Amino acid sequence: MLKKIFFILITALFCFHHMLAQESVVKSPDNKTSVRVFMKSGALKYTVFRSNKIFLEESSLGVMTSIGDFTSKLKWDTSKEEVFIKNYHFNKGKASEIKVKANQLTVDVLNNNKDTLRYTFRVGDNDIAFRYSIHTSSRKTRISITDEITSFNLPDISTTYLTPQSLPMIGWEQTKPSYEEEYKLDAKLTEPSMYERGYTFPALFKIGDFGWLLLSETGVDSNYPGSRLSDSDANGIYQLEFPQSEENSGIGNSNAFGSIPFYAPWRTISLGETLKPIVESTVAFDHVDPKYEPGADYELGRATWSWIVWQDGSINYEDQIKYIDLAASLDFEYVLIDNWWDTAIGKEKIKELVAYASSKDVKILLWYNSNGYWNDAPQTPQDLMHEAPARQKEMQWMKDVGVKGIKVDFFGGDKQVTMKLYEDILTDANNYGLTVTFHGCTLPRGWERMYPNYITSEAVKASEMLIFDQNYADNYARNATIFPFIRNTVGAMDFGPVFFKERYHRDYNQGNIRKTSNAFEAATAVLFVSPVQHFGITPEILDSQPKFIIDFIRKVPTVWDETKYISGEPGDHVAIARRKNQRWYVGVANGQNGPMNLKLDIPMLAGKKVALIVDNENGTAALKIRNVNKKGVLDVSMIKGGGCVIYSL
Repeated sequence: MLKKIFFILITALFCFHHMLAQESVVKSPDNKTSVRVFMKSGALKYTVFRSNKIFLEESSLGVMTSIGDFTSKLKWDTSKEEVFIKNYHFNKGKASEIKVKANQLTVDVLNNNKDTLRYTFRVGDNDIAFRYSIHTSSRKTRISITDEITSFNLPDISTTYLTPQSLPMIGWEQTKPSYEEEYKLDAKLTEPSMYERGYTFPALFKIGDFGWLLLSETGVDSNYPGSRLSDSDANGIYQLEFPQSEENSGIGNSNAFGSIPFYAPWRTISLGETLKPIVESTVAFDHVDPKYEPGADYELGRATWSWIVWQDGSINYEDQIKYIDLAASLDFEYVLIDNWWDTAIGKEKIKELVAYASSKDVKILLWYNSNGYWNDAPQTPQDLMHEAPARQKEMQWMKDVGVKGIKVDFFGGDKQVTMKLYEDILTDANNYGLTVTFHGCTLPRGWERMYPNYITSEAVKASEMLIFDQNYADNYARNATIFPFIRNTVGAMDFGPVFFKERYHRDYNQGNIRKTSNAFEAATAVLFVSPVQHFGITPEILDSQPKFIIDFIRKVPTVWDETKYISGEPGDHVAIARRKNQRWYVGVANGQNGPMNLKLDIPMLAGKKVALIVDNENGTAALKIRNVNKKGVLDVSMIKGGGCVIYSL
């Protein structure tokens, strides 16, 4: 009898320990953020907490593959926890000297074939990065991922700040999707997206009064498609989804293919009680590394760009001379010559423009069409970027004449084959010492660090829409308070800011009317981050703007050593401080439908003398010199559509 009781107790204890072994919890270094990974009915799940409040409820992990099912009937194998530390220098974004410390949890589960699905979670104080990998002891060498069931289960109290995934093959000349839809703010979790095709990354959520959470991904390269979020189900659960099959005119598969062991990209979660950790996060770059050595000493900085205001008619030799002279007078590094240059100017004259620009210490960037055969965009040069022989021949010509970079447009999809095209363009360009900017394109996913010659991407409803749509121009101030909290937090954003003409047109009596103040326009140079910033200024700036505006434009950096969130939230206002060397800049924009007074808490400038570019009532700008009090508090006022720039003297 005693033996039987003893056996029952031992069995129960074994079962209890076995049950305990079905989960692991990893906490951040500050012990405030935690991730619990656990088994439930043979499926792998996870939850996320911050300060003992739930930010993600029970959410799913797992994949369906060509070698087996890793979504159900799984068995817990092992788990291991260790510390992840990484310090690196970064010269293309919001901070330069980055120190990463996270606690890392690795969980292995087995499917029926005894193949291993491994999840790695790196949990920092306000950032979580996780990815899966697949390992097998058999002689299998290839795999396809047919479905990924990763989900994000938001608490019911959450509201959304999202931009919808567009339908494929719509928009101008069937060039979408291109991450150019508008954001809807503070919407209900279960509200369907505009096209009922889900949402693009990054995705921002407000978790009631608890705080904020941003979802995205990084490390996507030629080995995986870009992912998106589905529409929410009735319970507030968003599913990770692959690209739509019709993207890129149906070319290529929507799912992922690779070799074993197979490694997926990192999915990222940034969270906190305020938007501060999201604005300041570097998680998009913390878990990726450079793929190759830089082929040249790539220079960052500012560019003039005739097309954005003067449009196609400016793509001629004489107008490009004017924009080269403008760049030289402002100490800008670049001039971008946009579409049709091959027919409107020609290669021989481009060579002359490069030489003229070089004599003024200015470098030339050239526009190219990505096509191909996946949309009907007619702009040339065309059919030079999608195949290696033509691409390499063209890049050799650019290197020979002294062109320093390219802007490639009209991609229209997130499939793995398209991600490979991005990577192929970048890799070849590096071999010829060329920088690369992408337009009409996908979200950059860690690319500033992964590809040394990658510079920036549009992937936003950008400044060209100010020219094409008066309604967008009317709402620009509000939209400008959205991008620094969502799109621009995870990657370079080539919006093309800073306009001083009263109308978005070469002719003063034509075009859409600008509704923002000059101080607001100056502030966007600080608020929007792009390692090369393509400015919307025109040659008239030299005569129409006061010296303090010209001096600011001449000196404002495009990459930063440090970034600090000051205040604001999407749709209301934004105030962000950025430091380059010893000088701090603070950009402020008013998104409200009326004037605004703010009390800014800027401790980095406490007791310092500062310059302020502020609004006059008529929208022009004024310069004021002020002393920030010893508490680091400064009062500023903005008109409707207004803004402010503060910088240390």
